[in-house]
Amino acid sequence: MKKEFVVIGLGRFGGSIVRSLIELGMEVMAIDRDEDKVNEYSAIATHAVVADSTDESVIKSLGIRNFDHVIVAIGDDIQSSILTTLILKELGVTNVTVKAQNDYHEKIVRRIGADHVVHPERDMGRRLANNIASNSVLDYLELSDEHSIVEIVASEKLDGNTILDLDIRAKYGINIVAIKRKNEIIVSPQANEVILSGDILIVIGADNDINRFEKKVIQD
Repeated sequence: MKKEFVVIGLGRFGGSIVRSLIELGMEVMAIDRDEDKVNEYSAIATHAVVADSTDESVIKSLGIRNFDHVIVAIGDDIQSSILTTLILKELGVTNVTVKAQNDYHEKIVRRIGADHVVHPERDMGRRLANNIASNSVLDYLELSDEHSIVEIVASEKLDGNTILDLDIRAKYGINIVAIKRKNEIIVSPQANEVILSGDILIVIGADNDINRFEKKVIQD
């Protein structure tokens, strides 16, 4: 059964969510007060509506409380974002995700009931910084303030060693959850799996432990 989503705010972030959800086969109502933006997504979203999300009567008339998940992706207008979130929660919307501009914005929307808060610009900045600061880190996904999933290229130091030989979990407190090798992906590799130079190790753990592993084992 298809899930039904509402995306409010059709800037770059909101627009990209609409496209991605549609590609995944979901039902999406796209909302913005800017008619030009709505027209742009009228042929992409399931429904595209010109509406002011800070008007409670409009939100009620659209039946938004019946949708599975609402994403508030309003850009620079923090006041509209906060008011929209408040209206959605007061109407009983179960899942509301809000794009936050800063920590203050996040604090307010959490207090009024936002279920999830994202900082796309900040998170992408951290991701980029981690990628360019290291020769071995290919990608980085923050799970929390202290834990991440990271893609690390295995150097020649690891070539020919098994996961058991390296004793990574005991020594560094991290887990290798998968290995990418050319066109193959080895999920939950066994302890006797031999690591080859150039393998992409997908590891999960605390940031400090991942950094120790990278410095002591990966980097030349």
